[in-house]
Amino acid sequence: MSRDLVINKISWRVSLEYVLLSAIAVSILLRIINLGSREFWYDEVLSLLLSTGQKSAYQAPGNTPVVLAEYTSLLSLPVEAGLRDLFSTFNQLIRSLLGGEPHPPLFFVSQHFWLRLFGNSEAAMRSLNTLFSIAAISSAYGLGRVFLGHRAGLLLAAFLGVNPFYLFHSLNLRMYAPLVLWSTLSAWALLNLTDQQETQLIDSRRRQLLWNVLLIGSVAAGLLTFYLFAYWVMTLGVLVLYLDRKHWWQHGLRLGSGVLLTIPWVLWGTLKQLRNADLKRFGAVKEVGAAWLTHLQDVAQTLGTNLLLGDWVTSLSPVSITLAGCLVILFVLLSSISLWQQGEQTKLGVALILGILPLFLALLVDIVTKKFTLGFGWGRTMIIILPGCFLLLTLWIEKGLARQWRIPVASSLLLIYLTISIGDFSLRQRSVFHKVADLISQEVNQPTLIAMNSKAWGHVMRLAYYIPSQFPVMLLAENPANLATTLEKVLQDDAAKYPRLLWLDSSDPLWSSLETTAEVERERENVTQVLSPQFQLTATQDLSGTMALDKFTIRLYKRSAIN
Repeated sequence: MSRDLVINKISWRVSLEYVLLSAIAVSILLRIINLGSREFWYDEVLSLLLSTGQKSAYQAPGNTPVVLAEYTSLLSLPVEAGLRDLFSTFNQLIRSLLGGEPHPPLFFVSQHFWLRLFGNSEAAMRSLNTLFSIAAISSAYGLGRVFLGHRAGLLLAAFLGVNPFYLFHSLNLRMYAPLVLWSTLSAWALLNLTDQQETQLIDSRRRQLLWNVLLIGSVAAGLLTFYLFAYWVMTLGVLVLYLDRKHWWQHGLRLGSGVLLTIPWVLWGTLKQLRNADLKRFGAVKEVGAAWLTHLQDVAQTLGTNLLLGDWVTSLSPVSITLAGCLVILFVLLSSISLWQQGEQTKLGVALILGILPLFLALLVDIVTKKFTLGFGWGRTMIIILPGCFLLLTLWIEKGLARQWRIPVASSLLLIYLTISIGDFSLRQRSVFHKVADLISQEVNQPTLIAMNSKAWGHVMRLAYYIPSQFPVMLLAENPANLATTLEKVLQDDAAKYPRLLWLDSSDPLWSSLETTAEVERERENVTQVLSPQFQLTATQDLSGTMALDKFTIRLYKRSAIN
């Protein structure tokens, strides 16, 4: 090989590694600087409430005003006098999970202890998931390296790091960021163990023990974080049969050991949770044709969300999300054909098993049970497919492309991801409840009654979190159909108590939404008629965030001078 060729090869390798390392560094930086850049959204504040162990103390607002600060206290740890109180709080946390929460305990328990260490600020509560995501990026490097070498490890880590969907969930106080860590870590450990069996290498006992512990521990942790992680465990079982059928029973024992570690919770906790599970949200479509169309749409939208659009899906139409998913499906087909022609059948099989099989299993279960879990929550239940899908992308770049195209293609894809991610965090700020607090703080000493047309606990608790507890604020939360009637009675009984009234009109009250636009308008007119004799409208402001749950209209009223 000539000297110039050697220099060019080294220069090309260094250039690509520089791009990938830069992307990984930027992805970590984006996580750090955005820890507190967004308000808690609906589900996040519920995660905080559960993590404090005080969910059982929550009572839905009645038909009389309550002091808002009473709810604020539920979002921090209760005052504890000693070890006995600490155990009591932890016991309440577990009982609250059994009483209606459809998820296993590991995420909430870990957040509970993190809360004890660092408090309940947005940045503090999200930082644990951010650490999990950075660990997942590191594990992705290990997975890619054992799969195809050092550069493939960097590619896999870079794609996972800047992926818009995973970046969003890395800064989301829910259980989805840890899932990617457990799936990446378990796949990495399993590939190491199958590789050692195939090459018949006699590794040190300590190293063997490490991979066994990582595999068993990550399987157990995944199942104790999210029940649908079972799809991933089944996927790992299929991967064992694909790569190392001769030693299937050894790998089966490892996977089975991880499952066995979760049995105590399953027998004690899961059965209790099933009795309280709300499965109606996944209800079936009656017509066969419509059902199949919905299943296919769920697949496309899940792929489009996970691999391209990220959290932007909350602002896009279903048609746009489906089209994005179709583009992803087209890439999977074309890249698979290309890799097959290149003679990479074995590694292609590994990537497709890890990336597509969990999706297929979820689809199959939905079809059999006539439910629609796959597309729930904009596809976040299938976030476990990310490592496998990026393995396919990495394999295609490394083996399916000519060398001169690898840097431009990888750089372009990373740039697209970064543009989507940075745009999400810079152009779609969520500060709805901060603005409510700012409006109240303009006359902080004036007692204020907030009248809200929703009893949804996520709305109530976000108000409690963002409005300082020292503000003299009362809350009347009522279903939209009853707000005018209840408000009229409250004002008749204690009108003088409220020199200022803030009407918070939610466009998505949840649970009790009115069916037609005409009904909504009629109830708004009724509320206006109740307020107009005693109050004067002084300000109106429309608030919106990144989803329908964040859309409110604020109307600020002050008591008329004649009253």
